Amino acid sequence: MTCGSSGDSLKGAKVKRMPTWKRLFIHLIKLLSVLINTGLFIGCCRLFYMDSIITMAVFQVELAIYIAYSFVLAILMKTYNAFDSNMSSVNEQFFSAMLSAAILNALTYVIMGVGVLKIPNPIPLLGLTACQCIVNAVWVPLCKCFGNVLYRQNSKTVIVYQTDADLQKLYDIKKYKHLFSVQKYIKNPQSIQSLIKELEGFDVVFVAGIHATLRNGIAKYCVENDICAYIEPRIGDVLLAGAKHTRAFSIPTLRVTKASPAPEYLFIKRAFDIFASALAIILTSPIMAAVAIAIKLDDGGPIFYKQKRLTKDRKEFKILKFRSMCVDAEKDGVARLTSKNDARITRVGRIIRKCRADELPQLFNILFGSMTIVGPRPERKEIAEQYEETIPAFRLRLQVKAGLTGYAQIFGRYNTHPYDKLQMDLMYINKMSIVEDLFLMMATVKILFSGKSAEGVEDGEITADTRVNEDVKESA
Repeated sequence: MTCGSSGDSLKGAKVKRMPTWKRLFIHLIKLLSVLINTGLFIGCCRLFYMDSIITMAVFQVELAIYIAYSFVLAILMKTYNAFDSNMSSVNEQFFSAMLSAAILNALTYVIMGVGVLKIPNPIPLLGLTACQCIVNAVWVPLCKCFGNVLYRQNSKTVIVYQTDADLQKLYDIKKYKHLFSVQKYIKNPQSIQSLIKELEGFDVVFVAGIHATLRNGIAKYCVENDICAYIEPRIGDVLLAGAKHTRAFSIPTLRVTKASPAPEYLFIKRAFDIFASALAIILTSPIMAAVAIAIKLDDGGPIFYKQKRLTKDRKEFKILKFRSMCVDAEKDGVARLTSKNDARITRVGRIIRKCRADELPQLFNILFGSMTIVGPRPERKEIAEQYEETIPAFRLRLQVKAGLTGYAQIFGRYNTHPYDKLQMDLMYINKMSIVEDLFLMMATVKILFSGKSAEGVEDGEITADTRVNEDVKESA
């Protein structure tokens, strides 16, 4: 959803205009979070790695190392939402902070080894991570308490929706009662004129399932009256969001075209795919060997599973995965997604699917060029054709090469509705860049530890498309 007023996004959730002193105090808390962890790192280096640092450079470069550590830590903590005390639980914030510190400490160890051309003692850095764990266990709950006080607004909120299914999409609002005080529900409004009086006096409007004309009217009204509007977009909205502004005509125009990434971006992306996949194959080879042995010992069947998938311009390729289901999983010939309690999944399969180890062989797909690291998830031809019957625009995902990770894989789930996955994929296609790819790759690390994104469709459903309603069909 997008904010239709001058306010911030839902992630920031500053629904009302926050006083300057509050904003400064929040930034101070974020800065202290970084400085506390960096201070522990400086102490570790001074106590245990001083000889190594001195051999690398003089004091100025030592200082640069500390600044670089704090800068990268801040980026990682922001990427993993470690600063998001208004929208995340204490456990989520603590996990994000420690994931950021652990990744950076591991990276620092590798860089230090390369810099001094020898293997440093890993014990101090492990001790550093343990100390950061203890300190963050105290600091994060304290930040959460401050955050709850600073962000608490209970903004008067109204929800405008078309059908009960659209209202169900907004169930997450209940988690944020300190931000949104829902006081009115408006179902199936007929015109903006009838809505104006209903919206008076509210701070926030959530809009889901409303047709384009009325949706645009709500957005304009909210901007004019300084109301924050969170609006569920449609495919056309997402395409226009990525359009290019042109100045060649006497009227404002937006140029909408098929995705055409710059050649230099494609070259860098492919070079990085080769380097990163080759390195990942080497580093994960012990894990892949262990998984292969476990699968073979479990039922004696094939280790790998090959399946035809679609990539750019509907080109077919064979995706490679570790087999997580019984050998005759689709003996009836019907293509279906995995359900929550799928009896076809083997004992080993449940474990490797939960930790995503079944996806590791796709690194070979990336290395040989049939996939990329960041891009829309490749679908089976049969399932894609089913989706395209109700959502013709679903084929727009095939403007670029299929990828291992992306918006839909990170922010969606296995059972996320295909219409929503399509929008997330188009959002990525709109803003493809090296920076965006790096951000998504970093964000992927966090979801490896989350079981929710791997949830299957409901038992009895063949695909995730059984919930498509008429308004989706029309808007697609």
